[in-house]
Amino acid sequence: MRALCATDLSAASEAAIENETCLDCLGRIGVETIHLVTVVPANVHSGMPGVNFEERRRRALDEYRAVIEAAGFDVETHVVRGTPYRRINGLAEAVHADLSVVGSRGQSPLDNRVVGSTARNLARTTVVPLLVNRIERATDDPEVLREHLFQRLLFATDFSENADRAFDACSYLHHATEEATLVHVRSRKDEGVDTDVDPREQLAEHASTLENWGVETRIEVRHGDPADEILAVEAEVTPSTILVGSKGRSRIRRLLLGSVSEELVAQATGNVFLVPPPRAV
Repeated sequence: MRALCATDLSAASEAAIENETCLDCLGRIGVETIHLVTVVPANVHSGMPGVNFEERRRRALDEYRAVIEAAGFDVETHVVRGTPYRRINGLAEAVHADLSVVGSRGQSPLDNRVVGSTARNLARTTVVPLLVNRIERATDDPEVLREHLFQRLLFATDFSENADRAFDACSYLHHATEEATLVHVRSRKDEGVDTDVDPREQLAEHASTLENWGVETRIEVRHGDPADEILAVEAEVTPSTILVGSKGRSRIRRLLLGSVSEELVAQATGNVFLVPPPRAV
């Protein structure tokens, strides 16, 4: 497997990329090659007086490379120019990455009102599974909030094709997973809808698959707003990562927020692993 790890060379990015436990988790799920990428903003030019961003970033990436190679991975580095989320997506396709990893300092009152962070833009547009690795806020020497990336999973499902695709990721994530909580939220739009299948039975089928892989599981059926209830379960069980499917992108979704997956990326305390639908060719 190939992972694309994006960094802005900040202290937060360093915490995410150089954490030994996080690297070990990536190795456990089958990652062998890591592509390190940093994006130079399009409005920064190498000819600016006293500025050589490309060279400075290459030197910084070489330092990261040494740490990651020492952990047993093959490493390739990339310094590109442009809009971060677009260049990250483009490179993920170019190198045939199996997942992308981006650090995020998480929510703040301002972040919840203003859209623009790389993590939230990637949540809308990612072309491969995306791990949003949560980093401590408001500190000069930040640490990752959940070192064991996939040790405790919270899988949120509405039993859609998108959710089933996200669950398929457990075929490799389970190698680093010990516990899993499976949750389905019945919202108002589900009221009055007849179904022959009890959601607990559907969750139990997923639980059986995980238990066959040696993962201890529990199931939860909640009622209310899906994002709110999933976040409530996260607060109760403190998973390493929330696993959720995305409905993908469209022209209007590039402009509007509101999907459950994007709300989780914006507001979750821990990590979020977002699985998009296959990209149309």
